[in-house]
Amino acid sequence: MARALAASVAPESQLDLARAMTAAVVSSYWNATQVGESDIWPIPTRSSAKGKAVLFKSAAALAQSTGAAAAALDVAEASYLIGVLYTAMMPGKVRSDFGAYYTPPALCDRLLDIATECGVDWRTAHVLDPACGGGAFLSPVARRMADSLSDCSAPIALKNIAHRLRGYELDPFAAWMSQVFLEITLMPLCRKAGARLKDVVGVCDTLEREPDGSGYDLVIGNPPYGRITLSPALREKYARSLYGHANLYGLFTDVALRHTRPGGVIAYVTPTSFLAGEYYKALRALLASEAPPASIDFVSERKGVFADVLQETLLAAYRRGGASGVGQVHFLSSAPEGGIRATSAGSFRLPESPDRPWLVPREKSDCKLIHAVENKPHRLADYGYKVSTGPLVWNRHKPSLRDRPARNRYPLIWAESVRSDGTFEFRAQRRNHKPFFEPMATEQWVVTDYPCVLLQRTTAKEQNRRLIAAELPQAFLNEYGAVVVENHLNMIRPVSNKVGVSTAALAALLNTRVVDQLFRCINGSVAVSAYELESLPLPPPETMKRIERLVSKNAPHDQIEREAAAIYGEGVR
Repeated sequence: MARALAASVAPESQLDLARAMTAAVVSSYWNATQVGESDIWPIPTRSSAKGKAVLFKSAAALAQSTGAAAAALDVAEASYLIGVLYTAMMPGKVRSDFGAYYTPPALCDRLLDIATECGVDWRTAHVLDPACGGGAFLSPVARRMADSLSDCSAPIALKNIAHRLRGYELDPFAAWMSQVFLEITLMPLCRKAGARLKDVVGVCDTLEREPDGSGYDLVIGNPPYGRITLSPALREKYARSLYGHANLYGLFTDVALRHTRPGGVIAYVTPTSFLAGEYYKALRALLASEAPPASIDFVSERKGVFADVLQETLLAAYRRGGASGVGQVHFLSSAPEGGIRATSAGSFRLPESPDRPWLVPREKSDCKLIHAVENKPHRLADYGYKVSTGPLVWNRHKPSLRDRPARNRYPLIWAESVRSDGTFEFRAQRRNHKPFFEPMATEQWVVTDYPCVLLQRTTAKEQNRRLIAAELPQAFLNEYGAVVVENHLNMIRPVSNKVGVSTAALAALLNTRVVDQLFRCINGSVAVSAYELESLPLPPPETMKRIERLVSKNAPHDQIEREAAAIYGEGVR
């Protein structure tokens, strides 16, 4: 109902309504948590966070009942659900600009446990959340601090926590919520001390802020993500971690490095894309140099963990100034009653060139495979190939699409032509797909007249295979002269007329389970990128003669699978 209410107003008023509605819920929640107290403390106020919208009676009543009901929940659960209400009512662009996706309590607790395993002492640690949102991490951190100080007097413990805990937040309303939830978390301590909690949440642009003091023992959080256009000054400031366009969570990882003291820990929830994406190569090199990963947990269930977030997610801990040794990997899955179950997947090491994609096991059986390929130097370039995206963006060239063949027309190769079994079948059966393309004089650059391997560019980890490849046969080119490849396909194409491995053998190799398994250990998104494909460890060209022989004999796919597994298994201890 709240989302529908927000959607019914003009976009310019939607944020104000979201804040007014959420503020009413938070106020009701605050009052409900104080029922039974002899004196009711007023809710913390910040003029910059106030909304101007006036709620209808029905909306006000809904807010009142929602806040009262939330008081029956644990503070972490209540603050998360109220935070989700706020982000659900936000205009989409504002939510994107803030990168506002709040973290479920179970994942927060897991990340705090990881930080504890990395040596964070809640009794003494100075902790910062540089993008604290509604306080998803600050509140449970404060609770752990309070538990560790149970032998101290309430006034001393409260003062100690306020001194050691900090949050920064760009959205003033979210910062206010964070302070409110934090004080509710510490309310028993505040009551015993007879004192209110001092402000520990600052409203600021963290990217602009310079570190102060000697650094934090722990920088923790779920930083915002999404592309951002930086000012020249900020681009220069963060140049060390940038390659190409900037993403907020990459910048906030650099921020964490700047705010963490030597020996301190960084614990973040982020998308998995930094593990392999080309845009994150400078960040990977920086992390390996200054704060190597100690632990990575993959969130196994891509949907349903975060509200409206479909990106694959991980929890990672890094030690500032630590040795680039062995990191541990776990899978996280849902447990009964909203909990998290962690399953060990083994360990990993960073590559010799840490800016390259990190090979990280996604299940226990991956460890043996990764160990086998750690020192394999061969890549697609050693076979004589490079990867590019199919050149045709069809909706920019609609006037040239045709239904029938004719002179100067070429088959238009869509992703649907690369079948799931690794075969090529010329098809154009989906909506808006036409089978032929007649290039104008200025469009001749989209024409391909040589054999190559075609590979689907977008696949999800839930699919049976991530790598779905097929050879573009010479016989098909002979029949039509050339083709036009659409940009939902990757083209693995020869650099010259002389290659070390045939397109048929290369396609057969890419379609094997062992190579698909290896790719999953590199890839961090639904995109099958050229950069990742060109980074994939491959057998030596001379070893590929074994695959060549099988392909030339039209051997069954199972036989090729066994041969590929044996090739990759060689040298495993």
